[in-house]
Amino acid sequence: MGVTVFDHPWLSGLFTDAETAAILSPGRQMGHMLVFEAAWSRALGATGRVPAALAEDVAGIIATARIDMDDIAAGMATDGVPIPRLVAQLKALLPEGGAAALHRGATSQDVVDTAAVLALRALSDLFDARLAALVAALAQLETRFGDAPLMGRTRMQAAEPMAVRDRLLAWRLPLEGHRARLAALRPQVERVQIGGAAGDRRALGADAGAIVAHVAAELGLGATPKAWHAMREGIVDYAGWLSLVSGSLGKIGQDVALMAQQGIGEVAMSGGGGSSAMPHKQNPVAAELLVTLARFNAVQVSAMHQALVHEQERSGTAWALEWMVLPQMALATGRALAVAQDMLGRITRLGDPG
Repeated sequence: MGVTVFDHPWLSGLFTDAETAAILSPGRQMGHMLVFEAAWSRALGATGRVPAALAEDVAGIIATARIDMDDIAAGMATDGVPIPRLVAQLKALLPEGGAAALHRGATSQDVVDTAAVLALRALSDLFDARLAALVAALAQLETRFGDAPLMGRTRMQAAEPMAVRDRLLAWRLPLEGHRARLAALRPQVERVQIGGAAGDRRALGADAGAIVAHVAAELGLGATPKAWHAMREGIVDYAGWLSLVSGSLGKIGQDVALMAQQGIGEVAMSGGGGSSAMPHKQNPVAAELLVTLARFNAVQVSAMHQALVHEQERSGTAWALEWMVLPQMALATGRALAVAQDMLGRITRLGDPG
């Protein structure tokens, strides 16, 4: 039985988005860690730290390894990170001498952070595509209903007449802005993490730059002049972006819920939620959910800002806080994007009922 709304046996029916959950699944996360380890082995071979043939053999074994997840979980309980047990499992699969081409000079944070970045890259692709679809859906609604009259409301009181287009623009333009923000943010997030034990790459010696460049190129990530172990502003900025997106969708949801009120009737929609006690009602479930998800993410942002505070060169405390918070923010945002797209597609009329 799941213990969060995102994986609960029935609450998940409201809160879960399958595509987002798949990107964040344990299997995908482990796959990203193995991809990093294989790229690392190849980088050791490319720089002559181990024979290239050995490095390629080890990388191939890593790529096809079957990992005992129960053993990884047991290791987390004692080590606080999954990598010591992962490396031990991989070593057991290697031929004699193969350990020289496995993980040498890397550290747990290099693997875990880079794997997280690979997941964020996939999330960004998905979320940007969904934002583009939402922008297009709002443009279509503007074409259909933009000239219809609508009462402008300030502080939830009737103000001055306007057109539906004016409200739709307040829904669409922020989403276009979020796409632009994401495009600017991605280079600050999609960066390889390589620092070694203390973040100084000392164990890599003169080969440090070449190894970083090789791993970054193989993974399609940016290289950095220094590890960002204790510099988390890119990750935290991404969390803030997630909250901005869900917040803008929450504004749309709040507006739709108010427009759908009996006696106002400024929006008509197909479908809707039923009531067990009042069969005549059609509850604005999708609109309400968008507000809920927006408020959830707004609360989580404060926790991510707490995770900015890393002591010295690495923090187990702040790092683990990211693991607790960021995936749930992504799940909430993914669900909000999917719900918003479905809700907009069910609008059959916008404007004063006449």
